[in-house]
Amino acid sequence: MLLNNHIIGPGEQLLTRLVISKLPSGSVIDVPVHVFRAVEPGPTVLLMAGMHGDEVNGIETIRRMIRRGQLQRPLRGTIIAIPILNIYGFLNFSREVPDGKDVNRSFPGSPRGSVASRVAHRFMREIMPLVDYGIDYHTGGAARSNHPQVRCLLGEDAETDALATAFAAPFTLHADLRPGSLREAAMRQGRRIIVYETGESLRLDEYGIEIATAGTFRFLKHLGMLAEAPEPTQAPVVCRKHTWLRAKFAGLFRTHLQTGQYVEKGQEYGIVADPYGEMAVRLVAPVSGYIIGLNHMPVVNQGDALLHIGVPERG
Repeated sequence: MLLNNHIIGPGEQLLTRLVISKLPSGSVIDVPVHVFRAVEPGPTVLLMAGMHGDEVNGIETIRRMIRRGQLQRPLRGTIIAIPILNIYGFLNFSREVPDGKDVNRSFPGSPRGSVASRVAHRFMREIMPLVDYGIDYHTGGAARSNHPQVRCLLGEDAETDALATAFAAPFTLHADLRPGSLREAAMRQGRRIIVYETGESLRLDEYGIEIATAGTFRFLKHLGMLAEAPEPTQAPVVCRKHTWLRAKFAGLFRTHLQTGQYVEKGQEYGIVADPYGEMAVRLVAPVSGYIIGLNHMPVVNQGDALLHIGVPERG
């Protein structure tokens, strides 16, 4: 295997750094990449977080697995672990890179494009050609939290379905490919990547990190790269349909519900009130389902997303 001008032989490990660019101060921005290669040939799996620099749960998940030596000896194949792709955003507590663009809408990128496009291009040139399967770890943003969930294209590729089932997050969502995303770029090349989401930006979510770690081990075991992995505590709830309930009025939003809870159609899920004590509107769910995402920002405008509801499949 050749990566960043380094040859990694069977049974070898490597920490290399992909140089992306320089800050205006002249400081080099590089991305550390860990490679753990088994003696036995097999698939190459990408574990990557920090596409958005403020999404710390995936970063912490991969960091812990590396620190604890849990990725160092795959039974076969290769593990490529990238704790942080967007170093710019990480340094600035930001989702984006300095030009305000989203790396996950910039694939496959260009060597002469924006900062986000250059980050995407370097990844596509150096990392993507090596990858067979992957997990892209994400976190809810802008004061919104996600219950632990896997997102992928369901029902269109049996192998992707099997990977999501093996991960066994509490929820598995059908999610269409978004233009410019890593998942879309990977699919165009026949490489299968699922997305894991948990918690909210700039906050560590221990529950979600534990599920991420266990799910990653099950993912690797499914591919024959680990001998053991924790059994899931429950079967994933599969949601092919999901929708955000949005504010019809501006004001102060409050709810007593939490992610993971089930709401019935017609059930009150919160209130939007004006800040002067003159008006309060009860919010009623138009559909039954599980709360898979929740807005924690108390001040909302018309159209703001309040509650993400996943509609479960009926057996």
